[in-house]
Amino acid sequence: MKTMISIVIPMYNEEQHIERTLAAAGKAAGRAGLEVEFIVVDNQSSDGGAVLASRNGARVLSCPDMRVGALRNAGAAIAEGDWLAFLDADIEVPENWLVAGLQALEQGADVIALDCDTPRQAPWFARVWQKRSMSQTGKDRHPEWMPTPNLLMARSTFNSGTGFDEHLSSGEDKAFGLMLHAEKKRQAMLASPVALHWGYERSWSEWIRKEFWRQSSHIHLFREQARFRLLRFPLLCLWTTSFSLLVLLALLEGEGSAALMLAVPALIPAALFAWRQSSRRGSPGYSLQLMVLHWLRMLVGTAALFKSLFSGRKK
Repeated sequence: MKTMISIVIPMYNEEQHIERTLAAAGKAAGRAGLEVEFIVVDNQSSDGGAVLASRNGARVLSCPDMRVGALRNAGAAIAEGDWLAFLDADIEVPENWLVAGLQALEQGADVIALDCDTPRQAPWFARVWQKRSMSQTGKDRHPEWMPTPNLLMARSTFNSGTGFDEHLSSGEDKAFGLMLHAEKKRQAMLASPVALHWGYERSWSEWIRKEFWRQSSHIHLFREQARFRLLRFPLLCLWTTSFSLLVLLALLEGEGSAALMLAVPALIPAALFAWRQSSRRGSPGYSLQLMVLHWLRMLVGTAALFKSLFSGRKK
């Protein structure tokens, strides 16, 4: 009897991508000699994604009005496989995903993920933003936490913890990874093979909306784990926004030299993030593009921070 892998896929309105995701993961399971169980956890989609998932062999679990961490936990709770994977519904894994992943697990990792790239037709800002999370050296990495477009582990590893935080609207991947890190679980992000993220941002407005959503859980995450480093990024957002506003005020008053001086501290955090994520690529143009995106991200992060603080007071 073949060993089984359960692949949990949270989904909301992914009619455009779900068939590709299931087909690619199915090929990867076949190449690895695994029996596969697909569990698509649908959050009340209004398109035909649930029908397509069922038609392509997935077990569809309807879980309306649940956050993404709860969706993943619901799928894991009914999983029957010895191995457990979490895929986003817009991820195309390479055919050797599970062969490489299981090999890494056998060599001592507890959880593995693949680097994700964007298809070539994605706009420049989506390509630059996705590339920042990929290995700069072509070597595997062992971070304290990993994003969840694709994760692979033994089911016993998942069951040893408390699962994904169901109260976070975003950032549940970071909370999950930090929990694993505290439990001394070894996380490995493989530089090769590479998965493709088909749900890339197609417009600036979509990029801003997604970043606003991603930055919306810093306060809640800090309340859950109370680690000062979790406040680092919100504080940098406030720093960047404050100096950026001072630059704008100086320009409105016709003080060009003052605006130029204030632009330095306004851009320092973004420049440092960009340098850390691009210094080994040897591409100044890419570093500059990334700095601009980080600067915008911090402005969006400040807005998300104030919204989360206001929402918390209302509750």
